[in-house]
Amino acid sequence: MNVKAELYWNEFWQGKEEEKPQSVSAWQFGADPDQLARLVMAGIKTATCSGYFFYEEENEPLPSVGDYSIILSGEDEPLAIIQTVKVEVLPMNEVSEEFAIAEGEGDRTYTYWWDAHEKFFKEEQDRIGHTFQVDMLLVCEHFELIHVK
Repeated sequence: MNVKAELYWNEFWQGKEEEKPQSVSAWQFGADPDQLARLVMAGIKTATCSGYFFYEEENEPLPSVGDYSIILSGEDEPLAIIQTVKVEVLPMNEVSEEFAIAEGEGDRTYTYWWDAHEKFFKEEQDRIGHTFQVDMLLVCEHFELIHVK
C-alpha cells in the first residue's frame, strides 16, 4: 500500500468508535481503473471479478467477506473504501446475469459483460502463456461502498 493510501486509511478511522481493522489492501481495477472507480463511487458498480489464475500466479490470498479495500486511480491515488460482502469462485460460464449487471460496466447487460471479460482474460492469459477457457475459474466479489474520498 502506498503512503497516500495509508494516510487515507488512517484518516478514515480517526475518531471512530469501532476498532480499525489491521488488514486492508489497496488496488486499482484492471481494464480501465479510473472509469471503473467512478462507477463504484457513483454506486453503480457493486461487484468485481478476477481470474483465479491471478491469485495463483501472484500467490495472493482470495478476498474474504469483511475485507476492506482502498480503490486507487490509474495513478495510484486513493479514491474510495469498499468492504467485501460476498465471495464466490465460479466457472466463467456459470456467472449469473445478476452478477454481470452488478459489475455496472458498459450497457450493464450480460452480453457486454461476457464480451469485455472474455477479451480481457484472453489477453491476460496469453500474456502469461495460458489458454483462455470459457469455464476458467473467476473470483466473484460483491462489495459495499464505505467511503468516497
